[in-house]
Amino acid sequence: MLFIKNVAQSTPKKVGTPKGLPAGRVGETARLITACSLFFLSSLFAALSTTLAVTFFTTVSAAEKITEDTLPDATPYLGEIRRAPNGELIVIPAPAASQSMPDAPDEHKTSIGGKTTETMGRTGRIISVGPNARIHSIATAAALARNGDMIEIAAGDYPQDVAVWTQNNLTIRGVGGPVRLLANGASAEQKATWIVRGGKITIENIEFSGARVMDRNGAGIRFEEGNLTIRHCRFVDNENGLLSAGDPNASLTIENSEFGRNGAGDGYSHNLYVGAIKTLRVTGSYFHHANAGHLLKSRARENHILYNRLTDEAGGRASYELEFPNGGTAYVIGNIIEQSATTENPTLISFGAEGYTAPKNALYLINNTLVDHWFGNGKFLVVKPGASGITAYNNLLLGKRPLNTGIDGRFANNPNVDARSFVLADRHDYRIARESGLERTYIPPPMANGMTLAPQQEYVHPAATRLLTGTPTLPGARQTMQPDTIH
Repeated sequence: MLFIKNVAQSTPKKVGTPKGLPAGRVGETARLITACSLFFLSSLFAALSTTLAVTFFTTVSAAEKITEDTLPDATPYLGEIRRAPNGELIVIPAPAASQSMPDAPDEHKTSIGGKTTETMGRTGRIISVGPNARIHSIATAAALARNGDMIEIAAGDYPQDVAVWTQNNLTIRGVGGPVRLLANGASAEQKATWIVRGGKITIENIEFSGARVMDRNGAGIRFEEGNLTIRHCRFVDNENGLLSAGDPNASLTIENSEFGRNGAGDGYSHNLYVGAIKTLRVTGSYFHHANAGHLLKSRARENHILYNRLTDEAGGRASYELEFPNGGTAYVIGNIIEQSATTENPTLISFGAEGYTAPKNALYLINNTLVDHWFGNGKFLVVKPGASGITAYNNLLLGKRPLNTGIDGRFANNPNVDARSFVLADRHDYRIARESGLERTYIPPPMANGMTLAPQQEYVHPAATRLLTGTPTLPGARQTMQPDTIH
């Protein structure tokens, strides 16, 4: 308006009258110019107002669209943050409402990881672990697990996935193929790849390798308390394959498993080292190539070493093949036990070398095949004086020395033989050759503590057993001519 006022009220500049334009038309022309200017300005203002309005409302609409449609949703709750045994922070997933477990037991097993199954009387959950499961880390599963659960670990390699298990009635098993736990410098509590200190726990189908710690006593598994069953597992290249503490109420069962090339090389770490627990039972398992330590060492009060292969083999540097340093009660039945030519100790089996600590100290050595390849003629059995009783029946000795070298006990039918008595001894095929002359020389052993000592099974390589259907007729660990290996 200020611009318009200035135009209308300003004093017109005196100009000459244009040629051909009458003097009376000058005022009319000025009024026409003013009117056109006003019309132009009004049109321009209207256009600007429309543009500003459209821009304003478009901006408002765009802002509303961003707010309502394009901003991300609130971050979902993923679970609790806890610290794993290796010191890393992990997330414990929050189970969905439909996956929560009732306090009272029922007939259902609820899955964490994508599946739910009916069970026969089992009250726990299936927790699936693997690259395609909801839970990728074994450490996470260990922190999440409750009593009665089953942990299923998918086939694959799990580097530095250390864990501590403290539950009861827990089963941990590999599924779908080999499950390999590669320590790669990690350990739980500077002790082992896994620590077990719970109630009844079963571990199946898992390989443990590479466990090493600062004190050179690292283990694939450190068993500290409870009742542990190991089934179809492998322990290779650890400082100790499995190392147990000395809980007097604990029990350890090992079935159809392999222990090889374990030991720190110092002679104090072994393929299997069992402390002063209540009971050890080992069946159908394969022990070989300990690194300067023993193939199997046990301080348990009661030991059942049944139908295994403990062979140090070519290039082996193991010390004892089998040792019970504090005696106890040991049933050693149906095993193939071999000392290599490069052994670091000339004795195969040692009993009581560190002193007897149990109320009863008795060894029952029945139907074993004992093989000595040491160039200096090793000793099959060394027993420290003071044992309650030594009973040895039907053991076959491939070597020069007799089984009894001044040991007080009951010895019967423990003959020395040569390699021709076996089908192919050089390849660890210790089936009895038909021309050996040993057929029907078996002598039934006496009963012991209410149980029969006669062999009920025989070892089948690798890491299996075969049930015997008839009465034994032969000395040694093999009773049948069925194939030595399984596929």
